[in-house]
Amino acid sequence: MASKIRPPKPFFFEGGSRAVLLLHGFTGHSADVRMLGRFLHKKGYTCLAPHYKGHGVPPEEILNTGPKDWWEDVKQAIDTLNTKGYREFAVAGLSLGGVFSLKCGYTFPVKGIVSMCAPMNAKTKEQIYEGVLRYARNYKHYEGKSKEQIEVEMRDFKAKPMTTLVDLQLLIREVREHVDMIYAPTFVVQARKDSMIDVHSADIIYNEVQSDMKRIKWYENSNHVITLGEEKDQLHQDIYEFLESLDWSIS
Repeated sequence: MASKIRPPKPFFFEGGSRAVLLLHGFTGHSADVRMLGRFLHKKGYTCLAPHYKGHGVPPEEILNTGPKDWWEDVKQAIDTLNTKGYREFAVAGLSLGGVFSLKCGYTFPVKGIVSMCAPMNAKTKEQIYEGVLRYARNYKHYEGKSKEQIEVEMRDFKAKPMTTLVDLQLLIREVREHVDMIYAPTFVVQARKDSMIDVHSADIIYNEVQSDMKRIKWYENSNHVITLGEEKDQLHQDIYEFLESLDWSIS
């Protein structure tokens, strides 16, 4: 009998007047940025991490969503910050969240951007789909389902169309074409051992962002999900120092 896993939930850690929007990756969820959120909250920052539709829930639900839905979730999170009175915010995102962070940078008046392992070259649909299949299989494993049950469900999963993969490629291409419209301070974070994306994406972002205040750092011993890796403590500190360097008009 399958044991029920406890699904991760979005979080909103209210602290000081300076807010940070934290964005997870494709097939990820808020747990990817929760430790970073806790760290920044202890330093006095307000931290909000939404979930994109179809994420953090059984994988079948991701089949019916796409980048337009997820971008709406990002905008809704910004509306939440504004409604709660947080007028100044920075945004930090991992992978797809990093792509959305950059999109925020040329769409909203953000104080600063942290892009972590953000792709600028879209993989093929097949490569992206392989990642979705791994996510689905792992989710079912953590649910405690038997190998036999997982295989049955995976056959059903593969039989369902996933039409959002092309849209995901188009989103990455769109943001790639607009990076030179970003003037907000930007911190580009890249894991050296990242096997999920083309690591040269980091150089593209750093070189094309138009901000006078930008930096790039390579984390030599980290993989793609850098927020959960062995260099996470250094990453937390580096992000905090970047945020502290920004020109916040509110104390």
